[in-house]
Amino acid sequence: MASKSSNSPALLLSIILTLVVGINGGGISVYWGQNGNEGTLADTCASANYNIVNLAFLSVFGNGQTPVINLAGHCNPSSGGCTGLSSDIKSCQASRVKVMLSIGGGAGNYNLTSADDARQVATYLWNNFLGGHSSSRPLGNAVLDGIDFDIEGGTTQHWDDLARYLSAYSSGGKKVYLTAAPQCPYPDAWVGGALQTGLFDYVWVQFYNNPSCEYSSGNMGNLEDAWKQWTSIPAGQIFLGLPAAADAAGSGFIPASELTSKVLPAIEGSAKYGGVTLWSRYYDDQTGYSSSIKGSIISSNVILLCEKIQ
Repeated sequence: MASKSSNSPALLLSIILTLVVGINGGGISVYWGQNGNEGTLADTCASANYNIVNLAFLSVFGNGQTPVINLAGHCNPSSGGCTGLSSDIKSCQASRVKVMLSIGGGAGNYNLTSADDARQVATYLWNNFLGGHSSSRPLGNAVLDGIDFDIEGGTTQHWDDLARYLSAYSSGGKKVYLTAAPQCPYPDAWVGGALQTGLFDYVWVQFYNNPSCEYSSGNMGNLEDAWKQWTSIPAGQIFLGLPAAADAAGSGFIPASELTSKVLPAIEGSAKYGGVTLWSRYYDDQTGYSSSIKGSIISSNVILLCEKIQ
């Protein structure tokens, strides 16, 4: 009688369940840093609701400017007050939560004037937030996992150069993850070109404040059309970017019950489906949105993985 294969479906399913359930947040990323009342970064990661946290924002950089990080009421970087976040960042990473630095934002002052300007910004980011060395690292000696491009102004040029320069640092050791937050009208006016480099690991598309491609009152058509376009780009995983509360954005909020019953089933079949990204931790803390959808996202990932091994 032949012995059972070590690759039996039952064994593989058991391994998959263990791996998926062990992932913090099951495919939910979140923005943290723009409201001093949203709790600490360490508590955010300890909630086990997220697998990626974007620190928002490095809001001033490029064109010869001295870069400035703005974390609202959490700390004052000008006095070195944000270096204490280093221990929180390490705590997150110890819990397998990636921590990204989000550059840009809706109210920043940033601009790339040339490929050389992009190179200089990449060098600054590497030395001050990633694996390089600087005597004035704003967040202390913790090494962040990568850079998030939340570009909503400035110039439409040279973001592809910045992505290439940052990606090149991965060859020296620890991988530098690249993520982006384009608007859902395709292609994005700001980082559409950069995304064509194929260098971005995760893309959280903002399906809010953009009525032309949002879900609205049970109508999936606009969202599905935009989702199909976004999942065709040469990137790793695509996330559905949503507000975590009705008052977190001008439009685009999807009640949790409708997200889990109507929206996720329509998009999760994509090979590039990564999950959901929320704006922001503050609003999520008020509504419990991530807690209410987390189980559905984990269940969806288990089902998809099981289908792939059958």
